[in-house]
Amino acid sequence: MRVVVLGSGRGSNAEALLNAQKADRLGRARVVQIFADRPDAGILELGPRFGVAAQFLDPAPFKTKLEGEAEARYIAAVRGCQPDIVVLAGFMRVLKPGFLAAFEGKIINLHPSLLPSFPGLDGIGQAWRRGVKVTGCTVHYVTGEVDGGPIIDQAAVRIEPGDTLESLTTKIHAAEHALLPAVVARLSQQPPAAAPSR
Repeated sequence: MRVVVLGSGRGSNAEALLNAQKADRLGRARVVQIFADRPDAGILELGPRFGVAAQFLDPAPFKTKLEGEAEARYIAAVRGCQPDIVVLAGFMRVLKPGFLAAFEGKIINLHPSLLPSFPGLDGIGQAWRRGVKVTGCTVHYVTGEVDGGPIIDQAAVRIEPGDTLESLTTKIHAAEHALLPAVVARLSQQPPAAAPSR
């Protein structure tokens, strides 16, 4: 199963995928390409470290979405990798209908809350401020509804009395780094049918 990763930041979840691949814990999945929408994104440094192609792909002219020429550029580049799954690993852009249609049922995202609770930005902070006792992370299919696609799997994280926002963030990141490779490995053993659109 060919995996393409899109990211915007330091790439800790992509690194978890690549570490799992190196340790032969990614099933039949193989990360074949990393694309970043920022030339200085730390995720690009993972390419040389793990022997995987990594490339900055210009998202201009918009700052928070892929549309028009940028969307077409991304569709062409990702399609050229012949992906079975496209993993959004901290990719901070809204995907538009053109990209979603090009890879329908193949795009998955990792979100730092137990969806449908706390969608959108700062899922960890939302849960912390609400005072819930359990939060976590979710891997879901990406549809036109932000963080609203069908859920594939989740991992729960208990908020203990001594936790701080910082310690909770660390715990959720650890849960993410375990959940995402496990989900990708499982999908590789039985490639999914197209996920339903919403």
